[in-house]
Amino acid sequence: MSEKSGLSLIRNIGITAHIDAGKTTTTERILYYTGVSHKIGEVHEGNTTTDYMDQERERGITITSAAVTCEWAGHRINIIDTPGHIDFNIEVNRSLRVLDGAVFIIEGVAGVQPQSETNWRLADRYNVPRIIFINKLDRTGADFYRAFDTLKEKLDIVAIPLQLPIGAEENFIGVVDLIEMKAIVWEGGELGAKYHDEEIPADLLEKAKEARQELLDTALSVDDAAMEEYFEKGDVDVATLKRCIKKGTISGEFRPVLCGTAFKNKGVQPLLDAVIDFLPAPDDVEGIRIAPPEDEEVDENKLPIIPVDPDGKFAGLAFKIINDKYGTLTFVRVYRGILRSGDSVLNTTKGHKERIGRIFQMHADKRQEVKEVHAGDIAAFVGLKDTQTGDTLADPADPVVLERMTFPIPVIDISVEPKTKDGVEKMTLALQKLAGEDPSLRLKTDQETGQTILSGMGELHLDIIIDRLRREYGVDANIGAPQVAYRETISQPHVETYTHKKQSGGSGQFAEVKIEFAPLERNQEIQFENKVVGGTVPKEYIPAVEKGIRMQSSTGVLAGFPTVDFKFTLLDGKYHDVDSSALAFEIAAKACFREGMKRAGPVILEPIMDVEVTTPNDHVGDVVGDLNRRRGMIQNQESSGSTVMVRALVPLKEMFGYISHLRSITKGRASFTMQFHHYDPVPRNVAEEIMAKSA
Repeated sequence: MSEKSGLSLIRNIGITAHIDAGKTTTTERILYYTGVSHKIGEVHEGNTTTDYMDQERERGITITSAAVTCEWAGHRINIIDTPGHIDFNIEVNRSLRVLDGAVFIIEGVAGVQPQSETNWRLADRYNVPRIIFINKLDRTGADFYRAFDTLKEKLDIVAIPLQLPIGAEENFIGVVDLIEMKAIVWEGGELGAKYHDEEIPADLLEKAKEARQELLDTALSVDDAAMEEYFEKGDVDVATLKRCIKKGTISGEFRPVLCGTAFKNKGVQPLLDAVIDFLPAPDDVEGIRIAPPEDEEVDENKLPIIPVDPDGKFAGLAFKIINDKYGTLTFVRVYRGILRSGDSVLNTTKGHKERIGRIFQMHADKRQEVKEVHAGDIAAFVGLKDTQTGDTLADPADPVVLERMTFPIPVIDISVEPKTKDGVEKMTLALQKLAGEDPSLRLKTDQETGQTILSGMGELHLDIIIDRLRREYGVDANIGAPQVAYRETISQPHVETYTHKKQSGGSGQFAEVKIEFAPLERNQEIQFENKVVGGTVPKEYIPAVEKGIRMQSSTGVLAGFPTVDFKFTLLDGKYHDVDSSALAFEIAAKACFREGMKRAGPVILEPIMDVEVTTPNDHVGDVVGDLNRRRGMIQNQESSGSTVMVRALVPLKEMFGYISHLRSITKGRASFTMQFHHYDPVPRNVAEEIMAKSA
């Protein structure tokens, strides 16, 4: 088989969804039906393949994305099963970054949920083609058509059904295939491997004809030749229709929708067929963009694209790192060329060489050694010394840097210290390894207390990290209460001039800077502009001014929180031929920041969370009243059968310990999800309380 034709037989896909929509269950069925596993694992029994960590099996949730490989219809499918919980959104982010296609699983009762929306926007950012699987149609209250409507309402997409359900809830037995206009019926729900084709039930025939006409109208619009065939014959053959659906899926013109119930083993085989038929092979998509030069404003759409090419110079992107008993495993998506174990490559992000040790094809926590990897492959490398998530590995003869990843902002802090003095070094090494695996986890040392501060995406995220610290690295630690990761910013422009002068025998220090501080919109971080003319501050000292401000910005003037979303412009200054130095200008800049920020209307910002509570009708009043007491702003309420979904924006500070309170006011019948939404200034009374604590 030539390498080019080999590419067309590969699918790199992710399975992603909201919590409990059935990602891991669907993956287990796929592995069973493709012959990879001989027994179906169940989340509730704690024996699934992709949820292999102890914490995942105990809690019944996915924490880390796991890669598995299987075969179906002569094709190799590399699957990444991603977490649904917002605390582990980094796993979805980095997986979607390197995949060619995705299966989005939507819950048949609730339809599109908040985390589905978040993941959908991530897939939009990386332009990932996707198909949708409406799952759990066997559940009480499941409604394919209502769930389908939420796709248009909440995701604002053109969705076209390729299947309609036969039966509903416990009577769901199969699907109508609108492409071939036949019914597929499963024989019992045990392992569901047996199914047969039959005529479409009479009561569904009219609805199926309407849906197929809509499918033809939408799918054929992307292909002029197919449209001509349709006008001539009044229909098109199956191969033509499938070609059009694939074309529209890859271009994003529309999103195909399938349905079933993975838990009852119905609908998985046609889903696998759809992955092969409609999701792209590595050479069906345009490839990956080259990263723009650092600190340069560039139109991303004008950056060169590296196509997936088996004959080119090697280029790959490291997207995940795991430390296990065998050492450090670096997961790499190969975009170009061939790489063999023993080869040397250049880490173009950091500018140093790495030697490839052994190469593995991963099957969750099991591995199979391979001697080489090709364009289009996903594999794990052993032996890389200093390669991190988002780094590019490339042939030194063509040292490209591939498009970088963006990582979410941590919103919650805890202090952590080992229970024994002997554990300090052990804990530091362990936390560095865990932070190396997870870019959404940040480490810093509190300068005043000397404590190590861990910043993460939520209470569950940090809880899992502490649990891993104990189990995997044998470190018992004392943990401080969770703290909100506040920020500071300014609300008005101000120009500050500061002169640093020190004379105590010998050469002195002299530097004067005139800096304008101005507020920016949220999430604009920190920007610098140099407007010095006439050499009043020599060019060699300007980087020292920028460095001084950026360093000092990590400690705000109100309560010591990092200062963000401001622009500082160096307008003017003075220097001395003998006494000026880079250090003097750095010191002057730091002091200028401390003085200037006080006069620029400093404010404290707090993270605001997007909270969605699903509650029975009879507890809506209690839930809404409680959210209002927590400074929540109710956004909307949606009824779905006997339940209501309440959506609100609530400060993170007010959400600690919410789950136990919610259970008590709803007799354990409500659930909630939350994710970071934006930063907002805190009210004056809260600001005074925060400043009093930090004093």
